Amino acid sequence: MTTSRGELLRLVAELSDAAPDLRLGQLLTNLATLARGAQVEAVWDAEDEELSGAARRLLEHFDRRDISVA
Repeated sequence: MTTSRGELLRLVAELSDAAPDLRLGQLLTNLATLARGAQVEAVWDAEDEELSGAARRLLEHFDRRDISVA
């Protein structure tokens, strides 16, 4: 497993904990859309590094959301 793949899987696990109401398919589709835009091929074409960047941005969004609710 590559380093970038391992990092992406770690981030997906973090996102799963942060948003347990999302199914895995929804989570992955959301990441691909954040990484590549609302394109049908985004899920197929997104690179691991792009998905990791999208996952970090989504985690930051969840963190800000949690801070403002607390």
